Amino acid sequence: MKKTTVGFAMCGSYCTFSKAIETLKGLVSDGYDIVPIMSENACTYDTRFGKARDIVANIEEITGKRVISTIPDAEPIGPKEMCDVLLIAPCTGNTLAKLTAGITDTSVTMAAKSHLRILRPVVIALSTNDALGANAKNIGYMMNRKNVYFVPLSQDDHKKKPSSLAADFKKIPDTIEAALQGRQLQPVIMQ
Repeated sequence: MKKTTVGFAMCGSYCTFSKAIETLKGLVSDGYDIVPIMSENACTYDTRFGKARDIVANIEEITGKRVISTIPDAEPIGPKEMCDVLLIAPCTGNTLAKLTAGITDTSVTMAAKSHLRILRPVVIALSTNDALGANAKNIGYMMNRKNVYFVPLSQDDHKKKPSSLAADFKKIPDTIEAALQGRQLQPVIMQ
């Protein structure tokens, strides 16, 4: 039986990279074939959460594949049917807004556009401080878009960051399986 191929795309929510990498390891361990994708910013900028080159090297070691990090390299994902499902984990509010507006100016947004045009599922693991503010309308729009599914999410710190929402990365495998069946894992909003 053919392994399920997951395009694993990462955006610049750097504080969630450690969770994303643990999730990536788990998916590889569970037998998924992974196509690693990183936005240009995610694979370029050193932050207090790590050096970009070390993070990229770690992802390439885990997956055994080169990270796709340019728009031209991401464009063939759809036409070549490179993935069964595309996961954006973490997905920033910036990337969500671009997906809502149809803007394809990063490798991750191009991967999503390319994958959606062949009617395959895109799973969003949102991590943004403005989810219940400026990005609320984008969440609503994308939740109603065909072939787009959200990893269940909740407020990560309702006192200090009342507009912030973060996906539960532990629910990514179940969300992927549900998306491959054409259904949204419930509940989407958790307490």
